[in-house]
Amino acid sequence: MSGQRKCPDCGSSEIVEDSHYAQNQLVCADCGFILTEGLLTTTYTDEEHLQEVTYSRSTGQNEQLSRCVQRGIGRVRDLCKVLQLPSLFEDTAVAYYQQAIKRPFFRLVSLEKKEMLVGCCVFVTCRQHNWPLTMGSICVLLYAEKELFAKTYLSFLKELKLDVPALSMVDLVRTHLGSFKLFPNSSSVPSKFVEDKEKLVARTIQVVELASETWLVTGRHPIPIVTAAAYLAWQSLRPAGRLTCTLSQFCKLAGTDLPPPAPLRLKELHNILLRMASELSWLRVLKVNKKSVAKHIADILQHRRLLLQTAFRTGDSVADDSLGDSAAAPLQTGDAEAEGTSLLGEKRKCGSERPPLLPPCLLNPRKKLRTTVSCSELPVTGDEPILDSEIEQYLRTPEEKETFSKAQACL
Repeated sequence: MSGQRKCPDCGSSEIVEDSHYAQNQLVCADCGFILTEGLLTTTYTDEEHLQEVTYSRSTGQNEQLSRCVQRGIGRVRDLCKVLQLPSLFEDTAVAYYQQAIKRPFFRLVSLEKKEMLVGCCVFVTCRQHNWPLTMGSICVLLYAEKELFAKTYLSFLKELKLDVPALSMVDLVRTHLGSFKLFPNSSSVPSKFVEDKEKLVARTIQVVELASETWLVTGRHPIPIVTAAAYLAWQSLRPAGRLTCTLSQFCKLAGTDLPPPAPLRLKELHNILLRMASELSWLRVLKVNKKSVAKHIADILQHRRLLLQTAFRTGDSVADDSLGDSAAAPLQTGDAEAEGTSLLGEKRKCGSERPPLLPPCLLNPRKKLRTTVSCSELPVTGDEPILDSEIEQYLRTPEEKETFSKAQACL
């Protein structure tokens, strides 16, 4: 044929006509690439209306998949396009969906759970490729409940036996703070609340690392901790006009939801920061409380290694240090000995009141509910033991026996 057309695959101009099942096709003679397919009609109705169908549509390739599976694959591809994921991620997510939908566990589930399955495939793919994506973002895009999505996600991992690496806290902080509206490009936030993105992310990462070293992250959902850490970091960068702003107001300014456990995580972070601030000599003069401790976060983070060692020593270690100092010192007499004894007592008292560095679940364990059974609910068998204090009530004197026999005779 004419050499005006070129093969899009190899660039050759050797394009020829090839008759395949009486259908004319344009084929590259060098590589075999099909430029145009022949057209054929499928039914008499199509021929009446002159509706032509391409050869690939008439082979029945798509009929191998059910309509439900095709719809699910389309949803997976649409979600990947919304998240602007690479094509490799899209193909992997589609492969996971085709594997999962064949399992009996997911075959007869509701449409809502099948929609969750779409999100699980994309979420697992992003996790395996270290793409920063949170479960909350998937739930927002799918309008799904987080509890139901979490259950479906665990079932998905169990059925396909997948090993998903945990998301790095640094990547999670960057992703979560990337959606905040506190940066210079947002016009709806007052100027005194606007903060540089890189500074806020760097300070938040330091606060989250401190929380991880003090057992506040272990076994907990990371988003509430990241939210509380971002709030403290935001206050510490420009504390003049931000100390009066509450956590809920901060979330409204940032345009994000307030997770329910975030106030509890903020309270725990305040307690940690206050204990560390009490070890800094220049802060002992000031009355630092939970409202003003954010001003001194920079100093606390700068010396956090030393402060963690000194602020969380147990009472035994403090007492041992005090005894060691008193033994190394020369013998004192009179008032000096009394003063040293009182100082040692104060150190022991302060050390005993200071709790050790332990996970919050050990410091504040949940109280187990005790099920009490009333005496009226217990079945009576006649073999119950008799108490020594009640044994005399069951012994009868001869007069009582005679009266009892007369009463039985009358009856």
